[in-house]
Formats: sequence, structure tokens, C-alpha cells
Amino acid sequence: MTTTTPFLAAYDEVLAAKWPTGTRSTRVPTPYGTTHVNSYGSEDAPPLVLLAGGGCTSTVWYAQAAHLGRTHRVHAVDLVGDPGRSVAGERPIRTVEDLTTWLDAVLDGLNADGSALCGHSYGAWIALHHALHAPPHRVRKLILLDPTQCFAGFRPGYLLHALPMLLRPGAERTRAFLDWETGRAELDPAWLRLRCAAAGFPSARPVTGPRPAPGALGGLAVPTLILLAERSRAHDAVRVAATAARLLPHARTAVIPGATHHSLPLHEPAATELNSRMEDFLRAESPR
Repeated sequence: MTTTTPFLAAYDEVLAAKWPTGTRSTRVPTPYGTTHVNSYGSEDAPPLVLLAGGGCTSTVWYAQAAHLGRTHRVHAVDLVGDPGRSVAGERPIRTVEDLTTWLDAVLDGLNADGSALCGHSYGAWIALHHALHAPPHRVRKLILLDPTQCFAGFRPGYLLHALPMLLRPGAERTRAFLDWETGRAELDPAWLRLRCAAAGFPSARPVTGPRPAPGALGGLAVPTLILLAERSRAHDAVRVAATAARLLPHARTAVIPGATHHSLPLHEPAATELNSRMEDFLRAESPR
């Protein structure tokens, strides 16, 4: 408990200070443990499920909850095994199939069949794999924010800078890495405290794997929006956009000016541009 208490206090601080009044937290049972979800918006509105990048927690979506919660029931999910308030069960998540089964159980528990599904970074990798494996009625629309390991690999320089933080996690190394990747952007102080505290939170090894096969991507019929960070150091945004446009027949791509990989989705002014593009995509009718 002593390890997690500062983290959980920081988590609750972000939720109380940044998320809109009326936010509700729920716990969804799954075969892999209990999943914590922060939700905002009318319960009668179309569901929008948000998956954060590794270590970022569901709280990172506060700007999207406040904006998109006006038209959607926003569900921000803490990944099981990752820092957050989800609690892993005895059955571990070890494969992509486990991840998709877990997310299916979460969607069932939220009564969010036919939802719009959005992920950032590692969360985008999970969202894409789920859309590829799910039946057509499961995912109505797909939004991928600076997706990693989906259409291109990581830049070697990014991995080199991340290595000290990965080998010996700690608040100082996390802060140094974020300063480097974001160009010392002024991230929200409360969320930054939480992100640094996450370095001391016990977590499982994330499920990783190869990028989706081109043939599988070519068969994806879900309308997809891919928003890339102009200054992302994780990968080459231009290359990712070109590859995604070639492989995904129902995808739109756009670049968020000035954004970096880790300043998404919360840092202004990129968050305003991000929200606007997401809103337009969610509002538009799907092609028949």
C-alpha cells in the first residue's frame, strides 16, 4: 500500500481538479480482473471509449471528456496491468487475443456495443487490433492518435532516450524523458505529478507484437481517423500517414500542428485542434 498511496492520491487529484463535474467512476468485471472506467456525458448519448498510452492512465483524457462529453458518453479506461485503478486478476493478459477478449468484456459491461473506439500510442495499438478482430457491429468508428507499432516502427533515437526510464523507472527519469520528447512543453502540473508517480506503481509487462499484417488492414471496413503529432519523436509522422493511407481503405489522416507524441492528448493548443477533428469525424455520417 505504501508504494501505491502517493500514486492513487495524485490520480484522485487529477480526477477532481481536471475532469468535469458529473464524472462517474465504475468498476467492470472481466476474466482478467476488474477494470476501472471514468465516464462523463449523457447515458443516452452514443458511447466513445478511450484507451490511453502506457503509464498515462485514463485521467489523461480530461480535455476530451469535457468537450466530447457534450455529445457522447465518454468512457476512459484504465488498462489492466498498467498504472491506474484497475485491478489485475489471477488470469494474466499475455496475448493480443487476451487483450481483445478483455476489451470485449469491458464494452459489454459498459453496454457500449457499437461504440466509437479511440486510442493513443499503445492504446491505439490495442484499439486497432480490437477493431481487426471484432465483428462489424462492435466498433462503429475508430480513432488512432499518433499510433505506435501500427504502421511504422519506433525511431531508434526515441528508444535510446526511453531506455534509462524503462530499465530503472523513476520520477526523475520519467520527467527527463517527457521534457526531451515534448520540447519541455508545459504539461498540466497535476497530471505530470501523476505521470511521474506512475513510475513507482507495480505493473505487468505490456503485451507487444508485430504490426498488423497489410492484408488484415486492407480488410478493415471501420471508418478510421488517424491523427498524427507533427513533432512526434516516436516515429516519422509523414511516413506513418503515407503508410496508413496506402493500407487502410476507409481511413482519413491529418497532422496536429506543433504536437509531440507525449503532449497528446492533453496539451494546449493541440488539444483544441484534436477535439475539433475528433468531433467532426464522430459527427459525420459513415459512408455506405
